[in-house]
Amino acid sequence: MPSLSIVLPAYNEEENVASALEEVSTVAQQLGMDYEIILVNDGSADRTGDIGRELEQRIPNLRLVEHYPNRGYGGSLKAGFAAATKDLIAFTPADKQFVFGEITRFLAKIDQADIVSGYRANRQDSLVRKFNAFGWNTLVRILFGYLCRDIDCGFKLFRRKILERINIVSNGAMIDTEFLAGAKARDYRIAEVPVTHLPRVAGHPTGANVRVIVKAFRDLARFRLRLSRELRAERRE
Repeated sequence: MPSLSIVLPAYNEEENVASALEEVSTVAQQLGMDYEIILVNDGSADRTGDIGRELEQRIPNLRLVEHYPNRGYGGSLKAGFAAATKDLIAFTPADKQFVFGEITRFLAKIDQADIVSGYRANRQDSLVRKFNAFGWNTLVRILFGYLCRDIDCGFKLFRRKILERINIVSNGAMIDTEFLAGAKARDYRIAEVPVTHLPRVAGHPTGANVRVIVKAFRDLARFRLRLSRELRAERRE
């Protein structure tokens, strides 16, 4: 039975973080696995960190990772991955838009894959966010081929050993593309499962921020060049 690290990035999620951690803890205890929960407080300006510190005292196997100032979604995940110690790493945001109990779908497929990526079967986002996602997914497929149907779905499971070969640089929204494209280029297997997507009922999303989008497109162009250089260097070794 493999062990499991569960990473939850959080930025200004004081209204969601306690409920999210309690849900994850309940599910994790039912799995019958060796596990740890890692909450990453990404420089929040609200009480997210305070709540995390309080819960660290009473939720089993919970560790809090904090950094200031805010690094971005990718920076949060990288901090969580660096802190993870188990065989498998699952990540899901602390915004309560996913049902963590569906992690069993991911675990059922990990024996046949290195990465299991969720896809939002009925995405509960605004038309603007859906349009942005369609454009991003289309561009990524042009540059890297098919990776998965919902690249930026924030619910994934993967083998921690993959991080030994993939160099993740992005601190922003590019991280999922960087991770999946880097994995595919090195022949890691990617499987997919449908997941429930819930409307956000508290807190505020940041993914549709114009600066975030512009930075992601700039990072995408740079990553395409960097990945080519990395693969050439690896072939020479």
